[in-house]
Amino acid sequence: MLKKERLSSILEALDTSGVVTVQNIVKELNVSDMTVRRDLEELAHQGKIIRIHGGAQSLNHYRHEELSHIEKKEIHISEKLAVAETASRFIDEGDSIFLGPGTTIELIVKFIHVKSLRIVTNSLPVFNLLEEKNENFDTYLVGGSYRKKTGAFVGSIANETISKLKVGKAFVGVNGISNDAIFTANVEEGSMQNLILNNAQNKFIVADYHKFNKEDFYEFYRLTDIDQVITNRKVNDAILEKYKKYTTIMTDTKS
Repeated sequence: MLKKERLSSILEALDTSGVVTVQNIVKELNVSDMTVRRDLEELAHQGKIIRIHGGAQSLNHYRHEELSHIEKKEIHISEKLAVAETASRFIDEGDSIFLGPGTTIELIVKFIHVKSLRIVTNSLPVFNLLEEKNENFDTYLVGGSYRKKTGAFVGSIANETISKLKVGKAFVGVNGISNDAIFTANVEEGSMQNLILNNAQNKFIVADYHKFNKEDFYEFYRLTDIDQVITNRKVNDAILEKYKKYTTIMTDTKS
């Protein structure tokens, strides 16, 4: 089967079922595992599908169940590391910053090299990583209702605290970016992130390139109100040009 036919067949399967696995495609098209993975990577690079662990997802497919924190940690690891390292370069000595929930934001902690820093977070995993780093940071963990799915504190108590805080820089992860809209999977997390972005002098979205042209359950912010999106240089040129209309796009140098 020609490559063009394979790619077309994969897209047709995704239109029908929303999600496909590598093994199902191997069996259906009678090609090698390696060939399927290369095809999926090419389609993802073109912005036509969303690459997920063990397969692919249609751009128009909505998951009824949000992925867990552990599941998210296993997806697109190299891309997340690259954008996290790039995001860390915007953190300077003496800054006051917010680090939101999410596996990509957590990785930023690994690359923080300054010594004087005030950090606000509503993410228990981020807080634990900061404690392990054993630096003398001025760290604030915002409490509230605990979401075990993502390790985030949310709700009215968290929102009341966040509404009173001002930070120089906010780094927020997302589940999807579609045109001028920014999405997450949970209303309470989205409401929290909206508040902190409004209270930040500099607003950063940190997202691997698979998040473009993707929607999720709750739209919580507009891209035109963001100072910068930090993503991978793997992002398709057409997608890059499309989103440059809304904000500044910074790409990593490693992925």
